[in-house]
Formats: sequence, structure tokens, C-alpha cells
Amino acid sequence: MDKTWLAVIVTMIFSVVGVVGDYFLKLASNNANPIKSGWFYLGFALYASTAFGWVFVMKHLKLATIGVLYSVFLIVLLTAIGFIFFKEALNYYEIIGIVLAIASLVLLARFA
Repeated sequence: MDKTWLAVIVTMIFSVVGVVGDYFLKLASNNANPIKSGWFYLGFALYASTAFGWVFVMKHLKLATIGVLYSVFLIVLLTAIGFIFFKEALNYYEIIGIVLAIASLVLLARFA
């Protein structure tokens, strides 16, 4: 497998790990003192664990590519988590924003 594609896959995996970390941080935010919550430390540990792999990813992809790929994947996953697990509603502007974010990823992949 080409190292560039491996870096793309690793970036997507880190997006998933980041979303899981965000999920636990959201659970921690529901406590009176979120920083003393076990959910906070679990979310923090998940975020910190990705630092090692980012070094590999940054060696093989442009920072702009990483930023767009990570952000779009993160946006879609966080939206799904918020909608499914926290019953958060989406308005039309948010849906349009997500569609445009995905379109930016398609354009980046086509012209990068």
C-alpha cells in the first residue's frame, strides 16, 4: 500500500478516535465538575494517544490536506454522534454546511 494512502487511512482512524474522545468529553460536561469526571480523563487520553500517529501522517501528507480530511471526517462523525446519541437536531444551514464540507473534500482529492 502506498504510504500516502496509508496516511489518509490513519487520518480517518484518528478522526474516529477524536470523535470517541469528544463523546466522552460531552459526557463529562454533563457533570457538575467535568474535570473531575472519569469521562474527562478517558476523552483526554484518547486525544493524547493520537499524537504519535500524527507525526507519521504529517510526514506523508500536506498540512492543508490533513486539515481538510480530518475536519470533514470529524464534522460528519460528530454530527452523527450528536444526532444519534444526544438527540441534537440539525437545521437546514447545518445540513448545507456539511454538504459543502464534503464537497470541499471531493475537490481536494480531485485536484491534490
